[in-house]
Amino acid sequence: MKRRIAFALAGIALCLGLGRTAAAADSFPSKPVTIIVGVAPGGSLDALARLLATELGKVTNNTFVVENVTGAGGLLGFQRLTRSPADGYTLMFSNQSMVLIPLLYPKAGLDIVKDTTAIGTVANVPMVLSVSNQSGIQDLPSMLKGMRSGALKLYFGSGGPGTTAHLAEALFLQMAGVKAELIQYRGSGPAITDLMGGTIQAVLDQTVTMLPLHKGKQVKAIAVASKERLPQMPDVPTFAEGGVPQFDLQIWNGLVGPKGMPKDVVAKLADAVSKAVQTPAFRERIDTLAARVPSPEERNPAAFTNTLRRDQKQFADLARKIGLEPR
Repeated sequence: MKRRIAFALAGIALCLGLGRTAAAADSFPSKPVTIIVGVAPGGSLDALARLLATELGKVTNNTFVVENVTGAGGLLGFQRLTRSPADGYTLMFSNQSMVLIPLLYPKAGLDIVKDTTAIGTVANVPMVLSVSNQSGIQDLPSMLKGMRSGALKLYFGSGGPGTTAHLAEALFLQMAGVKAELIQYRGSGPAITDLMGGTIQAVLDQTVTMLPLHKGKQVKAIAVASKERLPQMPDVPTFAEGGVPQFDLQIWNGLVGPKGMPKDVVAKLADAVSKAVQTPAFRERIDTLAARVPSPEERNPAAFTNTLRRDQKQFADLARKIGLEPR
């Protein structure tokens, strides 16, 4: 008899718990949502996060607040996320650089796939290969021909070891089957300054950085990582046109939460993201960056999870090949 009563009480408790969970999911979001950004205010990642937060607020009639948690190349922000309740009220907005955190800080014991819940990608920013005006390089095919023959010995610059630009350059050289010297700077600014001055010959970086420099004729963009030429820089061929079709690296920007989030909450957030990225304000900002909003099939949680898995393996393999040192 006592055992039956115990089972009955356990069943009632379980039902009440499920009821509370369902009710919480139904009312979500009912209080402000924090979006962690692992970089300081002012950059393109932070700007996109604030734009997304504003648009999410409009479509959900709720408040989304951006909190900059900086330090250790984004590690502190990632740790803050993983230590937060998995209720959907603490999220993180990041880009491809997030995949590098476990590689650079293995002692932290973090896993980009296992320790997060993917919600969706919101923007893909193409990478652009630019050369210095002093280099005399006119296009990608002639550059590759010179590198393969040994007539051209080039220096590629990036914002430092483990940055997306650093790995992008290593990946490009590997796919193109050519060699160059990779020069690491303390930030993309000094690298680009040396590119404009002719000290180095090439930089692979995002359209956000390279588009205005190309338009101002301070550097020459010779290839863009997109399926078609960008309307914002129609004179720049794609990597496929230049002979390296397999290089299609675009920097994703996306929203994740802690692991173990309720499926109903994830679905609500994913739907809100889909609505937010369709607003005129978001579309206009994306267009100025020469970026694009992913299709529904590309940006949903399942697709984003697959992207994280793909990049985790791809960048881990690449980091080993180029001898990236953990910190």
